[in-house]
Amino acid sequence: MSDVQQLTDISILRERARHNIENGAVTEGYNADREEILRLLNASLATEWVCVLRYKRHYYMAKGVKAQVAAKEFLEHSEQEAEHADKLAERIVQLGGAPELNPDLLSKNSHAQYVAGNTLKEMVREDLIAERIAIDSYREIIQYIGEKDPTTRRIFEEILAQEEEHADDMADILDGL
Repeated sequence: MSDVQQLTDISILRERARHNIENGAVTEGYNADREEILRLLNASLATEWVCVLRYKRHYYMAKGVKAQVAAKEFLEHSEQEAEHADKLAERIVQLGGAPELNPDLLSKNSHAQYVAGNTLKEMVREDLIAERIAIDSYREIIQYIGEKDPTTRRIFEEILAQEEEHADDMADILDGL
């Protein structure tokens, strides 16, 4: 007896593709809880936008002798967080959802909090905390998704890798302050 999973006959795949065509990328073979995936994607989208805004503020507010290095990182991270938000929003639409971008709801839905920080050290510290929250929450989302939605899982894996780089950058800067 073989442990190899039997592939669906191509004629069945062809026939299934013709049904519910209005669902776009969501085929009958999609076996994740789509509503839960959309909820997780929208919460993560909110998290990314809150991070964009916090990093942008920190970029503009960074002052002091050591501020140039931090400000450069703040701006770069802000741009990368916006790219993450775009990927998440695109996936939400692919799955038949709508990206929730209502400013009144972003901070409520975000995993990370928006804490401005007054000094350079406070700003870096708050960014590091937010990155650590994103890392843990995205890791849990990846584990939850498992094999049920490989495309969404891969998006989160790519974002997670960059969030880990961001945390490392902020930890290095914090260590130097």
